[in-house]
Amino acid sequence: MCGIAGWAGEVGGDRKALERMCDAIVHRGPDDSGELFLPGKVALGFRRLSIIDLETGGQPIAAEEGGVHLTCNGEIYNFRQLRSRLQARGHGFRSHSDSEVIVHLYEERGTGCVDELQGMFAIALWDERAERLFLARDRLGVKPLYWAPVGDGILYASEPGAILASGLLDPQPDPRALLDYLTLQYVPPPRTGFAGIHKLAPGETLVHERGETRIERYWQLDFSKKDAVPEE
Repeated sequence: MCGIAGWAGEVGGDRKALERMCDAIVHRGPDDSGELFLPGKVALGFRRLSIIDLETGGQPIAAEEGGVHLTCNGEIYNFRQLRSRLQARGHGFRSHSDSEVIVHLYEERGTGCVDELQGMFAIALWDERAERLFLARDRLGVKPLYWAPVGDGILYASEPGAILASGLLDPQPDPRALLDYLTLQYVPPPRTGFAGIHKLAPGETLVHERGETRIERYWQLDFSKKDAVPEE
């Protein structure tokens, strides 16, 4: 378990705000930390629980020529197959981390890279050339990911508490979320317990680019196919 937190756009945050956000999720990743901070553009924060590639697996991970920066909470199960294929096409790797394959896949496929990932993950990727923040959550929602619009940008984090720790959003309850919880015993996405903080649903991606935010579903369970199994 690791933790990610940060923002894109002009949200009024500084390095201290990013530090507070990462401190709020230190329990998710006590082993290491990293950040990318570009004032007025983006902040990527990372707290690491070291499991794969203990020596060179720090994050954020950058592409060979820069321009693409990634933080990822989770594990990519098919990273070895993806890595071999990407290396055969000329991509160079600096680590043995499973997360690094996402950077190179994004270079080839853009936001469609998630279609090839098998695993559990919450991704925050910054495309410097497009000035695009790309968030993605795994198909079944094993790894959590929350976001909140603030100013001309958005905040994001692995937990709502990290968003609130930024000091850039006033904590207010969401009465509708309370009703959902009392009715269903959980709060369905996109709502959370807090007004203004949204939960990215399983199988969804979010793109924040030049002040605009859009959410798309890249996968959902298909119930239409039935196995032809005899009743007996």
